[in-house]
Amino acid sequence: MTQRPNLRDLERLKRHFHIMHRIRAFEEEAERANRDGRVGGAVHLSIGQEAVAAGVCSNLRREDPIVSNHRGHGHTIAKGAEPRAMMAELMGRAAGTCGGKGGSMHIADFKVGMLGANGVVAAGIPIAVGAAQALRLRGADAVVACFFGDGAVNRGPFLEGLNWARIYDLPVLFVCEDNGFASTTRTKSVTGGPGPGPRAESLGIPAHEVDGNDVARIDELAGELVARLRNGKGPQFLWAKTYRLKGHTAADPARYREAAEVEARWQDDPIARLRALLIELGVAAGELDALARAARGEIEDAVAFAQSAPFAPAEAAFGDVQDVGAPQP
Repeated sequence: MTQRPNLRDLERLKRHFHIMHRIRAFEEEAERANRDGRVGGAVHLSIGQEAVAAGVCSNLRREDPIVSNHRGHGHTIAKGAEPRAMMAELMGRAAGTCGGKGGSMHIADFKVGMLGANGVVAAGIPIAVGAAQALRLRGADAVVACFFGDGAVNRGPFLEGLNWARIYDLPVLFVCEDNGFASTTRTKSVTGGPGPGPRAESLGIPAHEVDGNDVARIDELAGELVARLRNGKGPQFLWAKTYRLKGHTAADPARYREAAEVEARWQDDPIARLRALLIELGVAAGELDALARAARGEIEDAVAFAQSAPFAPAEAAFGDVQDVGAPQP
């Protein structure tokens, strides 16, 4: 029998359960909206990876910035962004977090410290390092969490960003969500060496491997690493091994992997695992069902809000563009 946690820890696990259902519901609605044309462009889903976003972001303050990748809905929700504004952003509405201009791959919400998703693999890493450098110059005790996939470790910004963070001992938590695939290619088939963690350690950054589908363990470990960052211990690397249950995009049938493989990994669904743990710890199934329904209701409300909101006007395309005038001698 699993040892029963104290009430505070149990309530924290239930909050994780609600947030993870929020992320799952949001992405399922985004997937449907993309397929029927309500959301344009590519939509990259993190279904199966919700525990990483929930576990890490639960240890961050509102003023702690995060930087995401093209698969960033979960990180944004876990950091506290409003689902209504997020869904409006995906649908190109003026009420979106970026006025409908960013869409799915470039969603951002500075109000909650979400500096932005990024459609370029590994491009968020130097942005996160730059943000941490700015925090250091300002004397702030905030930390930066940088989320990226295992495919990013083969890109130049990985080496450049981690090296800079190490040289200046910057407060960056590098979070590698290792889902086993770089787009449609198994990452291990194109990656030399033993993986992301050892690469970070080769630069002098401590790496910590964790089951990416165990939200309780991620929460615990992330809490320890964030504390080290606030105490000036330098950058830390969290290597979360998880699995992407959907294709690379909402339009990808993922025929490059066997159906039996995906079905087997569904048995390790992080939400189902947390539900089983909570029931074992004495939480009633009805209470968990109510939390799941509440999360689904929030996202259904977000969809209704977004669909009724006006599109961004054409003239808005010329806003947010810097004009510094003629060059000065």
